[in-house]
Amino acid sequence: MAKINIQFLSERQIQAIHDASVVILCDTGVMVHHDDVLKLLGQAGAKVDRHTKIARLPEQLVTDSIARAGTNYILYGRSPKFAARFGYGDFVLMSSPGQFGWIDSHSGGLRPATIHDTRDAIRLGDALANISIVGAMGQPQEIPETYRDVFLTGELVKGTGKPTRCWVRNGQTARYILEIYRTVAGGDAALRAKPMVEAFLEPISPLRLPKDGLDILAEFVRAGQPASIGPMAITCGTAPATLAGTLAQENAEILAGIVVTQLLAPGTPVTYGGIPHIMDPGTGICSFGSAEQGLMAVAMVQIARHYGLPVYINVGLTDAKVPDAQAGIEKGTSMLLGALAGADTFGHCGICGTDHGAGLEWLFIDNELAEYVKRITRGFEVNADTLAAEEIKKVGPGGNYLAEEHTVEHFRRELWLPGVAWTRQNWGIWESQGRNSMAERARAEINRILSTHEPEPIDEGLAAEIDRIVECAKHEMG
Repeated sequence: MAKINIQFLSERQIQAIHDASVVILCDTGVMVHHDDVLKLLGQAGAKVDRHTKIARLPEQLVTDSIARAGTNYILYGRSPKFAARFGYGDFVLMSSPGQFGWIDSHSGGLRPATIHDTRDAIRLGDALANISIVGAMGQPQEIPETYRDVFLTGELVKGTGKPTRCWVRNGQTARYILEIYRTVAGGDAALRAKPMVEAFLEPISPLRLPKDGLDILAEFVRAGQPASIGPMAITCGTAPATLAGTLAQENAEILAGIVVTQLLAPGTPVTYGGIPHIMDPGTGICSFGSAEQGLMAVAMVQIARHYGLPVYINVGLTDAKVPDAQAGIEKGTSMLLGALAGADTFGHCGICGTDHGAGLEWLFIDNELAEYVKRITRGFEVNADTLAAEEIKKVGPGGNYLAEEHTVEHFRRELWLPGVAWTRQNWGIWESQGRNSMAERARAEINRILSTHEPEPIDEGLAAEIDRIVECAKHEMG
């Protein structure tokens, strides 16, 4: 199979970035806002300053931790039909774990997300073939933030058979969330054997590990769940003004997270979350769609592969506020770069702008973009059959191949056939059908899906037990 694989960093350059990250961790260190983790680091050989909370990590501790980390894992859904595999060469997409803003499908305006929005997003994510992990998409304002993540986890596992994800607030809510997954899995041992959720640790650039994030990490990995570590270093803002310097710092922050993960639970599988961005000099705002985003994403994939780890990058995103040409250019270019570099998973689907909000049209379009990119990454075969010399001889000059058996045999496998969101009709047919844009066609298909799609139902007793756990969290924290 002829495939495309892109890279631009040499092995020498990757090693130089790694070496710079090791120097950063050893000489500058990381600020760790967690006394227990500081103690663990000190016991492991780090130089810890309890007053400043800075830990300086020796090179051997870093390299040993990288070697100890698991390099692949599978997240399982409630239904045995669905799983998301990391480190196996799969193309994994996740809808956003939850945005505060919501792009209203009718007005196009930005408003707070509601429970109804979240339930629609879960149903749509369940229906879309390229969404491997269903996220909550919204942060419904009707539910207090103190236990909202527990509520959303309940909604997710009841609403889809796929693996699920929402943003976790702190260690206290993490315990309730794990209890929901244990209930769905069939107990602690079953959840350890078939993990259903991963911890997400986001180091705060530059070079800080937050207390709540470390509490969540500890709860999840000690429960046998994998981890994803993804700082969002921002060039010119929270990272140096050079891309190489940003990558060196970003890599140092990820490596620090790997060290902590392996001290908490040796052997825990880790996804390398290389998700740096740039700060737009004109606005001072983090950019999700810059050209540099694609460059850094490819580099992050190469660095992660250097360590042998599965990799998550932020591509397929845009700074645009509507599904227009800018959105298409930024989303398509960066996702294609990331996919051809060989990333495992990509930026959260369904996002509008720089985390300005989420919307159903955006989620649907991201699903379609993934289908398009997957076809490119699949490449094509070159062999005696596909070269079709005999077929060309048979048809001869001036003939056509429409009715040939060879065409019938090959065209569905060889060609990508777009869905209803795309247009390939001539101008007259397109005009007679209403001159609709992709966003308008997407909206019509979303309405059809929401009115007809039924996720795999959950056992009533299991749903009742999940609701009981959510009520306990509400009683304690709400």
